[in-house]
Amino acid sequence: MTAIDPTVTARAAEAIKAPKERYRVSWFQTTLLVLGTLVVLVPLYFAVSMALKSDRQAASGSGFAWPAPIELGNFKTAWELTDFPRAFGISLTVTAIAVVGQLIVSSLASYAIARNWNRRLFKWSYFYLLAAMFIPFPVVALPQVKLTSLAGLDNPFGVAVLHILFAMSFNVLLYTAFLRSIPHELEESARMDGCTTWQVFWKLILPLLAPMNATVGIFAFLSSWNDFMMPSLIISDPSLQTIPVVQNIFQLKFASNYNVAFASYLMAMAPTLIAYLFAQRWVMSGVTRGAIK
Repeated sequence: MTAIDPTVTARAAEAIKAPKERYRVSWFQTTLLVLGTLVVLVPLYFAVSMALKSDRQAASGSGFAWPAPIELGNFKTAWELTDFPRAFGISLTVTAIAVVGQLIVSSLASYAIARNWNRRLFKWSYFYLLAAMFIPFPVVALPQVKLTSLAGLDNPFGVAVLHILFAMSFNVLLYTAFLRSIPHELEESARMDGCTTWQVFWKLILPLLAPMNATVGIFAFLSSWNDFMMPSLIISDPSLQTIPVVQNIFQLKFASNYNVAFASYLMAMAPTLIAYLFAQRWVMSGVTRGAIK
């Protein structure tokens, strides 16, 4: 049997102890994380408890007290007052067009900019789009309302088009940073095999953009689904309004029906929660990779 070197044994013991020291719990950061979690969970609990209360419980009891008995009829009332299936279908259509449009338009524009960065036109186009990030929609709301009316886009489709255009600045910033990290040699190999520019993008670049597509897609979904200002100003027909605008009746006609209002809010919030829970892993991955270059 060979003798064991005491030095090697000591180093092995230190290597075992090192991870424990490296991953010591930071109570300050843990406290901040707990507080941040409570900031999200407490309002969610309040919304759920209010949605399950009767009219009498909502008017007399505390908002944080759990309802007893539980009233599920609030969801039926909210369903009927907001004509939920129609509003849900319109919001879903607008969101689907906005998400698909942002993925295609922004990725194509970013690919053209990233691969022609040495040309002045493309470089200044990038800076032009970045400058648009500092112009919020309320500043240009009145001209947009006039233009969409003249173009016949004062409808849900016009709202989806505006969502695509106004999101280009942020999306191009993410896509361009990610595309710069993709080696040019991959494209050169594809071109040597006879691929055109379109084939290189659709068959090579687009699959590599999967993490960033997930990031842009979830951001587009959340912003389009929850948008209130743009549909309320652009859509002229009240029967074609999206869910956030339709729910405004609870601040106007039914201002005292808090339990029904929160039931409606929960039904409208469910798709966003489900989408984010399923896509949060790709969202963080895409943002991290896009920030590396």
